[in-house]
Amino acid sequence: MMTVQENLSEKKLFTHLLVKRMLLVGAIGLVMVSVFVIGAGKGDPAWGSNWRIKPLLLTPLFGAFIGLLYDLTEPLRRIKGWIGAVFYVLSIFAVMVGLWMGLILGLNGTMWD
Repeated sequence: MMTVQENLSEKKLFTHLLVKRMLLVGAIGLVMVSVFVIGAGKGDPAWGSNWRIKPLLLTPLFGAFIGLLYDLTEPLRRIKGWIGAVFYVLSIFAVMVGLWMGLILGLNGTMWD
């Protein structure tokens, strides 16, 4: 009689580096938007007195979400050979584009109309 042995190892959705990646990309987003917010001085009076709150909250939160997505693509980057290298480059590019979009969304309505 033949028996079939199944490998029932549990696969985790996130890596143990999830929180570090989210904090790192969120901190990068905070530094990026802070350069614009601090450099703006008082800003345009039409923006209101608390215009800095939106970009300083939205951009780091969007960055943390990008860090979460980067963590989800870990299995693709672990593929051996050139395919894994392509996914690594695409992941880094996606993080940069995501941070750029977070900066645009954060500053939309104030510095960018």
